[in-house]
Amino acid sequence: MRFRLGMMVGFGVGYYLGAKAGRERYEQLSATLQKAKRSEVYEEATDKAKAVIDLTVERAKGFVEEHTPMGGHGAPVNTEVLAVPTPS
Repeated sequence: MRFRLGMMVGFGVGYYLGAKAGRERYEQLSATLQKAKRSEVYEEATDKAKAVIDLTVERAKGFVEEHTPMGGHGAPVNTEVLAVPTPS
């Protein structure tokens, strides 16, 4: 509940301040953000973040395969065939 309240308060404050700043300030912030996205530092940071996410996904897959029957491919199948009586 505290998290939701904090999110709502944060959103409200951000909305209020954004509305008060106006369109000019929005355009200025947008241009600055676009410039930052084209920077070398941003590229390096996103590449590192992607590498960390890929590594985490691989570790999670390995964990699932180690801790589930049939190596993570579902429940083991019972291959025992039962004799079914045929109607006479």
